[in-house]
Amino acid sequence: MNRQWRRLTSGLKLVVPLFIFVVIIGPEWPAFQDERYKIDRILGQRYFDFVVWETRALASKAEAALTSGQEYLDDEIRKELVLEYLTLIGEIRHLESEVNAIFADPQVSDPAMVAGDLQRQIDEKRAKASRLQSVAEQILQVQVAAVLIDEGFGIYGTVFPPVSAQLTPLPYILIVSPREEIRQIHNVPLQHGLTVPAQEEIETAVLGEVDRSALIVPIGGLGIWPAMIRESANINYLANTFAHEWGHHWLTFHPLGISYAASPELRTINETVASIFGDEVGAKVIERFYPEFVPPPVDSQVLEQSESEADSPPPFDFNQEMAETRVRVDELLAEGKVEEAEAYMEERRQFFWVNGYRIRKLNQAYFAFYGAYADTPGEQGADPIGPALLAIREDSDSLAEFMDRLASISSFEGFQEEAAGLGYFN
Repeated sequence: MNRQWRRLTSGLKLVVPLFIFVVIIGPEWPAFQDERYKIDRILGQRYFDFVVWETRALASKAEAALTSGQEYLDDEIRKELVLEYLTLIGEIRHLESEVNAIFADPQVSDPAMVAGDLQRQIDEKRAKASRLQSVAEQILQVQVAAVLIDEGFGIYGTVFPPVSAQLTPLPYILIVSPREEIRQIHNVPLQHGLTVPAQEEIETAVLGEVDRSALIVPIGGLGIWPAMIRESANINYLANTFAHEWGHHWLTFHPLGISYAASPELRTINETVASIFGDEVGAKVIERFYPEFVPPPVDSQVLEQSESEADSPPPFDFNQEMAETRVRVDELLAEGKVEEAEAYMEERRQFFWVNGYRIRKLNQAYFAFYGAYADTPGEQGADPIGPALLAIREDSDSLAEFMDRLASISSFEGFQEEAAGLGYFN
């Protein structure tokens, strides 16, 4: 912890003078009169403060390490503590939805009074959950690390970097893409809890003043250290996301992770590798420590029966429909038909809405963000990166071998060479 604190304070010594330079001199500096400067002006003070969050997170982790006795508990007690915490979070979420419904009801004249008892219940459960949170986090960290060691990532009985994550409100991310192509050119963390009108205001301003496609998106995790993980009552989601973010941490010490932002292709490769990794490790965490939460297998007989019912309309396939949408958008943009592509995306957004998928905005920035997670078909369209990575995983004898095969890649050309032997990019 002392070493981590020294690193943080050393970083602050560099960041603070730079921040002062930007605030005082930046507006007068010609280099700042560019696209990013215009976006910064639009955003104002709505950035997420990582320095404050990191300071608090490291202090919380240090306190938990000094006071927690979870290492002396057996696996069953650990599981009970985690599930007790998740039950509380689920109850809080349910009560909060009831409170929101009361405040949204125009027939309720005094919502604060009507919701008073519910709010007291929320406060009581939140206080109890807060006492359990650091213990639950530590237990999940230990459980994920145990599976990582089994998978060949151990170093003298531990893993490096250490598994470390904190359940926390996450920043929103402003994604900015050119209108004439789908490519992420800006990725800006913003304050948690921005209202939808505020999001719309920012996106509209970026489009109007910078002529770029913009979308503010929620995220499930962020791979700084300790990782930021969205608070959830779903143990499967948490196991997967803890592992996913550790995958990013591990890649950070290898050429692939270092090259994360070097190109859109490398960003997609990084995110897809972490998704494949997180799915596999997360599933093994559930299987080992929470077996009652293993998803049931698909009943092939029921599936065949449903597929044979010719009179029934086929179920809506989101991934297939979204993949078709992305392919058509790419075609229109390649032909220079930007406005036609944007009109088509709005038409498709309404189509998805009618079929139950509440997509607020479907534009180039949407695909630039969600298309980076290419392990399942959908937003990436005809991009072969996802299928190629799945083929490499299938061709690898273990998860560790899969990660090692990709870790040294630092260019898209290097990835193409790795996948060429499996029939891709020839």
